[in-house]
Amino acid sequence: MDAVRLIVRSGRALAAAGEAPQILTEVWQAQALAQAIGSRLAVSGPPELRGEAIGLTELAGRGCGVLHTPDLAPGELRAAQLTELGDARQALMSLGTLLGEIGIALVGVACAADDEGTYWQCMEGIDAADESRDRVRELLRKLADRDAASPQREAGQTVGPAGSAGSR
Repeated sequence: MDAVRLIVRSGRALAAAGEAPQILTEVWQAQALAQAIGSRLAVSGPPELRGEAIGLTELAGRGCGVLHTPDLAPGELRAAQLTELGDARQALMSLGTLLGEIGIALVGVACAADDEGTYWQCMEGIDAADESRDRVRELLRKLADRDAASPQREAGQTVGPAGSAGSR
């Protein structure tokens, strides 16, 4: 399944989750999906995105690591259903939105937490989601930079250090 469809599915599942354990499971699922998307970008994405994609993979992995691993039945792990990235820009925009939503969901769980362990687990999860979202923004910026440079390359121009265009 393509990344955008899985992200939409994750967003819907997060919105439908009611109790804290269900929300934490959906947050874990979303972080695992972000990790899979980052990994896919690192392996087969544009070369200029690979470093940031590896960073996303690591940060999303940390996001999974701070949460208790949920008991999922075979076939329930959405990240394992990722078969293609599709449009990288659309996938990253959707992923950024999902990461923002999981941060908000974790704030809600943290505010209602009865125990300190759950509270701190949520705080670390919020940090990981925010950092993952920052990495997604950086990936989108690099894509935009690459796209902006493409017409200049096609016209036989290069961009100098100060951003001024010159001919080859």
